[in-house]
Amino acid sequence: SPRALTKKGFTKKNLMVLFEAARWAPSSSNIQPWRFLYSMNGDKNWNKFCNLLNNFNKMWAKNSGALVVIISKKTDEVGKLNKLSSFDVGAAWENLALQARMKGLITHGMAGFNYKKARKELNISSDFKVEAMIAIGSQGNIEDIPERMQKNEKPNKRKPLKQLIFKGKFKK
Repeated sequence: SPRALTKKGFTKKNLMVLFEAARWAPSSSNIQPWRFLYSMNGDKNWNKFCNLLNNFNKMWAKNSGALVVIISKKTDEVGKLNKLSSFDVGAAWENLALQARMKGLITHGMAGFNYKKARKELNISSDFKVEAMIAIGSQGNIEDIPERMQKNEKPNKRKPLKQLIFKGKFKK
């Protein structure tokens, strides 16, 4: 996931297209447990969202066009535990990320933020799980991120399939 993002050329309309793609993700029993809390770079909530990030992520994500906190409803409409809420949120996030790529935009998912602070600062009730944050924007210049990050601005390697798939039983 690239970190060289910029807010230049990134609009609310861009963001709404991505949320629309996420909205159409499949979910168990069509519960659609995902919720997206967002701030556009420069709006009144921007500093609040930036201050949720750890120092490493704040260094580069502050340049993005939007920051998003993804949460999932832990129960269905009748209060029964939704065991697949995180799984379903993953599908919605993937739809968003793929739509962004199709539109020439960049997304970067993050776990490096303060989950408890997000819950408090963004008024997230206990029936929701704080899942992740996303930085979204246009492709920025590699020179605009700290030098130590620049060498990682390329696709990384993937494990071979033989380490990921197993016919029948799991093997270590």
